[in-house]
Amino acid sequence: MTAKEASKPKKITFMKDKYSKFHEWYDEILEKADIIDKRYPVKGCLIWKPYGYKALKLAMNILKKLLDETGHEEAYFPTLIPEEVFALEKDFLEGFSGETFVIERTLSKKLDRKLLLRPTSETVMYYMFKLWLTSYRDLPVKIYQHVNVFRYETKHTRPILRVREIASFIEAHTAHATREDAERQIKEAIGIYSKFFDSLYIPYIILRTPKWDTFAGAEYNYDFFTVMPDGRAIELGSVINLGQKFAKAFDIKVQMADESFQYIWQTCYGVSERVIGVLLSIHGDNKGLIFPTNIAPIQIVIIPVIFKGKEKQVVNKCKEIYEQLKKEGFRVHIDLTERGVGDKYYYWEMKGVPIRIDIGPKEVSQKAVTIARRDTGEKILVKEEELIGKLRELMEDINRNLYERAKKWLFSNIYTFTDISDKSKIPEKGIIKVPWCGKEECGLELEQLLDKEALGYNPEEATEGKCPICGEKAVTWLYLSKKY
Repeated sequence: MTAKEASKPKKITFMKDKYSKFHEWYDEILEKADIIDKRYPVKGCLIWKPYGYKALKLAMNILKKLLDETGHEEAYFPTLIPEEVFALEKDFLEGFSGETFVIERTLSKKLDRKLLLRPTSETVMYYMFKLWLTSYRDLPVKIYQHVNVFRYETKHTRPILRVREIASFIEAHTAHATREDAERQIKEAIGIYSKFFDSLYIPYIILRTPKWDTFAGAEYNYDFFTVMPDGRAIELGSVINLGQKFAKAFDIKVQMADESFQYIWQTCYGVSERVIGVLLSIHGDNKGLIFPTNIAPIQIVIIPVIFKGKEKQVVNKCKEIYEQLKKEGFRVHIDLTERGVGDKYYYWEMKGVPIRIDIGPKEVSQKAVTIARRDTGEKILVKEEELIGKLRELMEDINRNLYERAKKWLFSNIYTFTDISDKSKIPEKGIIKVPWCGKEECGLELEQLLDKEALGYNPEEATEGKCPICGEKAVTWLYLSKKY
């Protein structure tokens, strides 16, 4: 091999069926496309590479903007929580006891008390709420923080989806004077998350979780779910009504207008980096990733199509178009490596860049460019003077197409059964919904009978039929699935 050959970029191709071999597809594409590197020697702790981290930041900034626009304020609270503070709410302590890391010593000495790495921040925040809040005039409080959290996943970890260090977690916590105010906050939070997932073109269903699967220390919570390519349901985010349980545990009282002292009412809601893993899984195809244009680290890649003797004019035109697009605010890149044109196509398709612009001698002479869409593969010739408008139009259409494809996948994988006597008819994959009387014992028996986990129910969804366990009239549909 010559020195010149050795310096050429390594050819990288990708072709794997996403649906029949999803886990192989997922693990391989995350690394080949430079999203993460999982070779760090602590299980469940990942390296986010610059390309992947850029997408993560772009996505999370959308959520932070939505929170800012609705009166939430960003703050920061410590990672370390004293054990005695963490233990103040007993249900919370029990719910997180198997997942929480404990620090007891330095390398040279034992600490005088145990410190816990935050699995989530209710306890550290509410310790401070007790010090901050004295009057109803101090309310409402709407605070969020963007931090890492740590949870010991005893199950099989999966990059981004199930990890032990969640590198990017946005959790919001609110405090209110009345139950009604807290209920209104729940509705606002559901609206914020709906806009967020819509902006990532991820379809979802919103369900109230059954009592036995409610967040530790909460009155109730609503979860957003979608279906992954392997047919399993995955939770995207939670909106939680904490009621007064934490207020009573932390003794957070305020003086009301009538001079009485009352416990506050609280809510919380959180979304993690998992949303990126879901987005990449849903929108990708057998050639690799496909990014929606608003969070694509590179929205447009320009490929010079070189012919001998025409190199300079082609490259100059590529640079001219690059500067024009950069000035217009697009995230754009020119591939000037020594890869062959075909290799460049494969490489940028794999990395999920939504739009490719090809420029060769033909395009230069016609004062035009060839645009290729990553989602459909369609190519069109566009005059230079029409380029900016056409790119903006295409970006909207690409996002719309990605959403419609994902929505079709989700709702084609939700099955309704009023009769479950013949279990051979019930699919192994996807989500099923069955009539349910609302009783916990019947819900738990349905989980056992169908070998699926209950996701929850929609309190506003009309139902029909009878509960298949007790035979009583159903009051709602219970959604069940294998899940992450």
